[in-house]
Amino acid sequence: MKVAVFNTHKFEKEYLIKANANKHDLKLLDSYLTLDTTVLAEDCEGICIFTQDNGSAPVLDKLHEMGVKYIALRSAGYNNVDITHAKSLGLRVVRVPDYSPNAIAEFTVAIILALNRKLIRSHYRIMEMNFSLDGLVGFDMHGKTVGIIGTGKIGRIVAKILHGFGCHILAYDDMKDQSLVEECKATYTDLDTLCSQSDIISLHVPLMEQTHYLINEAQIGKMKKGVMLINTGRGGLVNTQDVINGLKSQQIGYYGMDVYEEEEGLFFEDHSEDILQDDMIARLMTLRNVMITSHQAFLTDTALGNIAQTTFENLDSLEQGLPCKNEVL
Repeated sequence: MKVAVFNTHKFEKEYLIKANANKHDLKLLDSYLTLDTTVLAEDCEGICIFTQDNGSAPVLDKLHEMGVKYIALRSAGYNNVDITHAKSLGLRVVRVPDYSPNAIAEFTVAIILALNRKLIRSHYRIMEMNFSLDGLVGFDMHGKTVGIIGTGKIGRIVAKILHGFGCHILAYDDMKDQSLVEECKATYTDLDTLCSQSDIISLHVPLMEQTHYLINEAQIGKMKKGVMLINTGRGGLVNTQDVINGLKSQQIGYYGMDVYEEEEGLFFEDHSEDILQDDMIARLMTLRNVMITSHQAFLTDTALGNIAQTTFENLDSLEQGLPCKNEVL
């Protein structure tokens, strides 16, 4: 079938083309999916979208009018699509639930280490021929308490890696992973206890109504002074202004973010010639104890290959009218 692939990035094109293996007629588009760009999916039975594309009800209505039947997400999350409305229109929505939890977990630990040992600052000093060690003191990970909020596929790997460092693991999740209790001596607890006792807190829960702004002024106030906060989950899990206030008051000692609540139109793009309009991220960029990456935790060859492969397996099932295990129901 003919598929419009919105928001196609250079880093993923070769993986998409290879996985498709000429089975579907792909229309690779640089444009994000918006109400205005739906016209680009004319004559297409399916569309393929990424995390920043707009899958709201008005967009879905327009796509349905145009004859689109299938929406394939190249991501695990689907909070950018109005699933209830899609189902009411008879649109089938599929996703990639698991592509490489190791990629995101390993990147999470990389941010923790880079912040702790001030690797970025050290690198730039060396480039300026400054070999001083002043201001580069970190801390031993061994013996520190790490709070893992969400112990699904990614969170559990983060916990296991940090257990290997000799960290004590606190966990918060509706579903207890008994293997973490047995293998990592993890202790499941409530959110308030986790926040008050953890030296490092890492977020790995999906974004939904219950988790929106899970980290806010109230929770930050319960954290240890100087806590390290890491978000490689979803931007909306964190109230960014509250985090900025926490950084300014030194309640938060370190902040690592790979995702941002206002990342649409900012992340994944080159804005080096633009005037930055986002005051919150501009403020964060001035702080030495903050590390910002642009939603790249997933970016490994393994993950990209798996995303592309699963995406086209999903499309194959849809085209053949078969049940799809990755359909969002």
